[in-house]
Amino acid sequence: MTIGEEIPVLGNWFNLYFTENNGMAFGMEFGGEWGKLSLSIFRILAVIGIFAYLVIIAKRNEKCGLIFAVSMVFAGALGNIIDSVLYGLIFTSSSYHTLAEFTGFGQGYASFLHGKVVDMLYFPIINIQSADAPSWIPSFLFGYDDHFVFFRPIFNIADSAITIGVSWLLLFERKNLHL
Repeated sequence: MTIGEEIPVLGNWFNLYFTENNGMAFGMEFGGEWGKLSLSIFRILAVIGIFAYLVIIAKRNEKCGLIFAVSMVFAGALGNIIDSVLYGLIFTSSSYHTLAEFTGFGQGYASFLHGKVVDMLYFPIINIQSADAPSWIPSFLFGYDDHFVFFRPIFNIADSAITIGVSWLLLFERKNLHL
């Protein structure tokens, strides 16, 4: 797939939409090469800390829900790190207007810790043009392209794991977090 290519999976409700993310959630990023390097190093340190905490709570025989939630956050964060580290090392270029191809390890478009993360899950549950919208929908909800999309973010499975883990922690495990 090339950047922006879309494959409908469940009608207009769920699509595989290929995009690459330079930085954090929702495309936010720190400026330049140093920002990307700082973000990558922070991610690695965070994953090491989460793993250490996971080992501690597993040895204490903490509740399964707590171990599940922390494991989900760990797995998602590790998945995004692997994507960010390896993607730039093994593909020839970013996928704008052409398919990226595998290349020799280290001969890709980005150096170590400077790759992009692939996001592909897109759920535009409501997607309407302003002209077709009911009058009760406020006009400020329509973006620059004059249409409204409910649930516009594009994400990956690793992002989902982090979201599920953090949500579980906040909803069910706050009293068990022994930090």
